Amino acid sequence: MSNAVNTAEAAAPTGGPEPILRARRLVKTFGRVVGLDGVSMELYPGEVLAVIGDNGAGKSTLIKCLTGAEIPDEGEMFLDGQQVHFKRPQDAREAGIETVYQTLAVSPALDVASNLFLGREERKKGILGSVFRVVDKKGMREKAKQNLSALGISTLQDVTVAVENLSGGQRQAVAVARAAAFGSKVVVLDEPTAALGVRETNQVLDLIRRLRDNGTAVIVISHNMPNVFDIADRIHIQRLGKRAATITPQSHSMTDAVAIMTGAAQA
Repeated sequence: MSNAVNTAEAAAPTGGPEPILRARRLVKTFGRVVGLDGVSMELYPGEVLAVIGDNGAGKSTLIKCLTGAEIPDEGEMFLDGQQVHFKRPQDAREAGIETVYQTLAVSPALDVASNLFLGREERKKGILGSVFRVVDKKGMREKAKQNLSALGISTLQDVTVAVENLSGGQRQAVAVARAAAFGSKVVVLDEPTAALGVRETNQVLDLIRRLRDNGTAVIVISHNMPNVFDIADRIHIQRLGKRAATITPQSHSMTDAVAIMTGAAQA
């Protein structure tokens, strides 16, 4: 195994920007079950950080703590250098952290534009919006087109199409575009290529690259090692509730990563 990275704290950019999101020594227990055991993590602006680990390693618990779905028992979290205390997902969203879960949480019966603004519907200006609360469908559709275009999503030309008529990859694109539109700082993607074909997987990976190129920090949770090594700048490895290592695709191979993840080797 390469000696380029030999501690769990390594592989962080040196002399560069401060982390946009940082977790320090997070602890989360569920009765006698330890979900997180002093986990630290750093996410830098404009990077893709993959989080990998075996089942029960604490990946989901870590992400839930970072996005407000769980409250850590101990530890600290910082966003843009300021300490944050998320008590619910809405707190994280308002702070600029958007999450796309594996279930996507899109509404199949609604069209693309309505899904992008789901829960954030914009009303018409003037008395129609303020008094009669009329939704500005035309304005939302125009903004939806702009958001999709900014991310280079060319497979969704018609934003009036119901999501139930879209392919799996297109639905994923809608969910990611919604997160990108409102997640001004961090976008978290949970298994974004699960159950997708090769072509649609490549489209989603391209979408993640565009998010990064646009300066958005991205966390990707994935079991797909080839995808992880294709897309990630750094890889955070969870094992038994702890951070086993933080590596890069340049310093370690997929075999190395799996060995660290399973405990067969140390970084």
